[in-house]
Amino acid sequence: MDINHADIDLPVNYFPFVLVLTALSVAAAETPQTADGSPTGSEPVVGLLVMAHGGTPEWNAAVGQAVAPLRSEMPTALALGMAEPVTLQAAMDSLMAAGVDRVAVVRLFMSGESFRHQTEYLLGLRDDPPAHPMPMRGAEHGGHEGSLRPLEHDVEVVMTDEGLMESWLAPSIIADRAAGLSRDPDRESVVLIAHGMGDEAANERVLAEMERSAAAVRDGGFKTVRVFTLREDWEEARAVAESQIRGVVLELSAQGDRVLVLPFRLSGFGPFASVLDGLEYEAGVGFLPHRLVTEWIRRSAHGLLNPPGSEG
Repeated sequence: MDINHADIDLPVNYFPFVLVLTALSVAAAETPQTADGSPTGSEPVVGLLVMAHGGTPEWNAAVGQAVAPLRSEMPTALALGMAEPVTLQAAMDSLMAAGVDRVAVVRLFMSGESFRHQTEYLLGLRDDPPAHPMPMRGAEHGGHEGSLRPLEHDVEVVMTDEGLMESWLAPSIIADRAAGLSRDPDRESVVLIAHGMGDEAANERVLAEMERSAAAVRDGGFKTVRVFTLREDWEEARAVAESQIRGVVLELSAQGDRVLVLPFRLSGFGPFASVLDGLEYEAGVGFLPHRLVTEWIRRSAHGLLNPPGSEG
C-alpha cells in the first residue's frame, strides 16, 4: 500500500532547491582506487543512497547533517523528495560515477509503507508501476510530466523495508526527548502526536507503533503518556483529531500537570503549534537532530549489504 503523506509542508520553491541540494550533496566518500583511477580489489564496491522527504532549507540541512558522517565510510548520496525520479536518478548517477556496484537504499521515512511501491518500481525492484504515483513537482520524466518509468542504472540495489517508527530507534529517541524536557516526571504528562493516515487500518498501525515509544516514556516515571495522530491531510478526520488532542492537553494542564508535547516526526514541530494555540504545554522536537539517526542509517545499510548468512 502506498502512503501519500508528508512529514512537513513543502515550500513553493521546493523542487528547484532540491535539485541544487542534490547536486551539492550527492558527492560521496572517495572510492579506493589504483594509480590509473580504477577501483582496487575484486570485491564489489558498495554505496549508500539515503532517501528523505525534503522541505525547507532547515529541514534539509538537518537530514544532511545526519548523513554527513557516513560519507567517510562509503560512497554516499542523498535523494530528497517523495520517491522523486529526478533526485533519485541524480543520486544513483553519482554513485555509479564513484564506481559503485551495489547500492543500499535506506529510506528515512517515518513509515516503512511510505512511497514503497513507487520506489521499488523506480529502482527496478518490481515491474508494476504504482496506481497513484506521487506528483513529480514539475519534473519531466519518461517523456511528459506525470509519466513514470524505472531509473537508468546498472547496479545491484537492496532497499530497507522498515520505517523509523517501526525500528528500535523510535522508542530510544522519544524517551530521550521526554527526559530532556522533564523536570519532575511524577507531575508531568507526555503527549505524542504523529502525522497519521487517512485509512483507518493504516492509522491504527501508526498508533500501535507509537505505543512502543509511549511504553519507553512510561518507563521514565511520567504520570500519563498519550498517543494521537493528527491525520493532517484528511479534513474531516483532522477536525475530530484536533478536538481530541486539544481536549486532552487542556484536561491535563487543568489538573496541574506539566504537559510535554513530543512530535512523532522526523524533524521540527510541524503544524502542532497551530493546533495547540492558546494551550499550556512544552514543545519537543522531532527525531532530528540526534546521533542515533546516523547510527540507524549505518546499521540499516550494513544489514542490507551483509545479510545474515553472508560472508563479511
